[in-house]
Amino acid sequence: MRILIIEDDKEISEFLKISLEAESFIVDTSSDGEQGSFVARTEEYDLIILDHILPKKDGFQICQEIRQNGKMLPILMLSVKTETPFKIGILNLGADDYITKPFIFEELLARIRVLLRRPISYKPSLLKIDDLILDPTAQRVTRGRKEIYLTRKEFILLQYMMQNRDRVLSRGMILEHVWNRETDPFSNTIEAHILNLRRKIDTGNRKLIHTISGRGYKLG
Repeated sequence: MRILIIEDDKEISEFLKISLEAESFIVDTSSDGEQGSFVARTEEYDLIILDHILPKKDGFQICQEIRQNGKMLPILMLSVKTETPFKIGILNLGADDYITKPFIFEELLARIRVLLRRPISYKPSLLKIDDLILDPTAQRVTRGRKEIYLTRKEFILLQYMMQNRDRVLSRGMILEHVWNRETDPFSNTIEAHILNLRRKIDTGNRKLIHTISGRGYKLG
């Protein structure tokens, strides 16, 4: 799952990025409203954490622009304000939830998971292809009777490929959904992770990960 944090407080932004990455999310950050709005409208994310008070554009403006652009992904607003009219205004503008500052990370994480479980973005709890099973909740992968240890990035890559079974995924698509914007697009990191997945998943079994020459990779 890929999350964009639009927050100008460096300490909060870094704390959220580190904490969410520890929960196996892919996280990008923007520190001003203008840049954040542009990134939110032009790139693909599963959820946005949006601060209310930002330089250049505030959270209200950004929320409106995202919705006017046709993006229906969940938006979780952060604010120091607690007044009921303000909260109503946030929800009426298109935000899906809000949390007041200061907040406890565990509560924010719980709200994120609730938003990601919405029917509009429903995904099965278990992903299964042949005898390969991935459990996102337990962070567990098995093939047949064998449990397979994956690094965090390998797990996220495999989850993305299983969610798009039998679909050819280009390097650009994988880079956009599994890595953040700081990753060098010309590095061989995707190829290295695909190779590692093959060594762990396909050894001695029916091959599930396929290279489609000149186009990308497919799991099926």
